[in-house]
Amino acid sequence: MKTEIEKIVIVGGGPAGLMAAELIADAGYAVDVYDAMPSVGRKFLLAGKGGLNLTHSEPTDIFAARYGDRQTTVEPWLNQFGAAQIRDWAKGLGIDTFVGTSARVFPTDMKAAPLLRAWLRRLRPRVQFHARHRWTGWSGLGATGLLQFDSPAGQVQVRADAVVLAMGGGSWSRLGSDGAWVAPLRERGVAVAPLRPSNCGFEVKGGWSEHFSSRFAGQPFKSVAISFANSQGHAFARKGEFVATSVGVEGSLIYAASSLLRDEIAAHGSASFQLDLLPDRSAQKVLEEVVHPRGSRSLSSHLKSRLGLEGIKSAILHECLSKDDFHQPHKLATAIKALPITLNVTRPIDEAISSAGGVMFEGLNAQLMLTKLPGVFCAGEMLDWEAPTGGYLLTASLASGRQAGQGVLNYLKKLKSQSL
Repeated sequence: MKTEIEKIVIVGGGPAGLMAAELIADAGYAVDVYDAMPSVGRKFLLAGKGGLNLTHSEPTDIFAARYGDRQTTVEPWLNQFGAAQIRDWAKGLGIDTFVGTSARVFPTDMKAAPLLRAWLRRLRPRVQFHARHRWTGWSGLGATGLLQFDSPAGQVQVRADAVVLAMGGGSWSRLGSDGAWVAPLRERGVAVAPLRPSNCGFEVKGGWSEHFSSRFAGQPFKSVAISFANSQGHAFARKGEFVATSVGVEGSLIYAASSLLRDEIAAHGSASFQLDLLPDRSAQKVLEEVVHPRGSRSLSSHLKSRLGLEGIKSAILHECLSKDDFHQPHKLATAIKALPITLNVTRPIDEAISSAGGVMFEGLNAQLMLTKLPGVFCAGEMLDWEAPTGGYLLTASLASGRQAGQGVLNYLKKLKSQSL
């Protein structure tokens, strides 16, 4: 076993950890970043594979509201380092951005890799990186002394004046976010809310039929809307698209409602949302088309001709309605506009885009330092907050890294003043 003496240690080389490292290094401190994976930013790179959604351009009050119950906690971070500051920061790295038609903000080339490469070029002269170092907790009783890592060379112990823990949540374990940090923190008395899937898929109650699953798994429901109200009266309604899986549903529209659906399932065992297959047509118009005389045409041909219902939209009606329902025009029209889909299982956390739960804010001060472990700060997705996709996850992760980094600087300044 070897012992290394370092000044500031960042555990986790994702966006939050790198942002904390940048701020602290800018202040002239020696910074060492330890990451369990062979290279840093792996989840960041994969998340940006289809186009890096860096942030969102909507008004700041609407933006902050995306964090739900954690709005009042997250909003001060965003006030210091929100969407505008992130775009300026990216430009400083040589990465121009643009606002898409959805008001989401992307790099002009849509890619994550050039931004990460530019960021690391900026950091490497001032920050030491240690790959394949998995944090396992602390040795001894000191809060910030003797951090323990498993490495290819064996166990390594590192002493630091301050530590930022930024190890991600519990999703995408293959990229390093496996939640293994929960146990060491709980051993030190830190309150951690259970990790739960967020922006996730679900299984339908009873499962799809073999006929539906074999033919339509992987196909999208496009130009539909879903609505849902939970038992506490919180409602969700939005137009968009989602995908049928072999066992249930996933995709952007489902992810947007996932926190409400997940919590309702946890509380009551199931959750039912209403699927509107034709959100651009009124219920009255749909009924008029359903009852319109169809002559010798089959009902399927009639629905296709009059309402454009075919493919997966037609199939879901056959999946959920009885033959008798199809011969009751009012019931059929109602189903087209509000087809109940009942879910009863959340897909595993490792399949989720992100996770909820984590280090509880009640055990942190405003600068994200653990009150039980002075000198230890937390940032990113390992904190107990969640957000929808659309740039909100990345924005808050970056902003929390800045907040924790500034907290480290203030903490070190206070220590120095006390020693004088």
